[in-house]
Amino acid sequence: MDKEDEMLAELKKISAALEKAPPPTPPKGLWNEFKDFLSKYKILGLAIAFVLGLYLGTLVQSAVSSLIIPALGLIIPGMSDLATLTAEVGNQNFTIGAFLVALITFIIVALIAFLVVKVAKKWKID
Repeated sequence: MDKEDEMLAELKKISAALEKAPPPTPPKGLWNEFKDFLSKYKILGLAIAFVLGLYLGTLVQSAVSSLIIPALGLIIPGMSDLATLTAEVGNQNFTIGAFLVALITFIIVALIAFLVVKVAKKWKID
């Protein structure tokens, strides 16, 4: 029985060593809590992504209105002045062209965002 008791004691030691460590204590002090908040919720990365997204949207909007729509105007007659297209109903003017340019811009930005997420997943970037 002595050998079995030794083996049982050794197994208990191994089991105790494999148990999870207690969670780390939360940081003390406002600055440390703030740094913990930034790292835990990845706020800095979110802010950078937001700013880059804003400028990406502006860049795509400029590309659509300055390059893509005029290029479509070469293929489809009358398309180059799409941004100035208006419809008059009663005494109200509706700027349909500005909406169509914004719609095309949104579709392109959404496509780019989709492709970026797809590449990030392929490269296993969280």
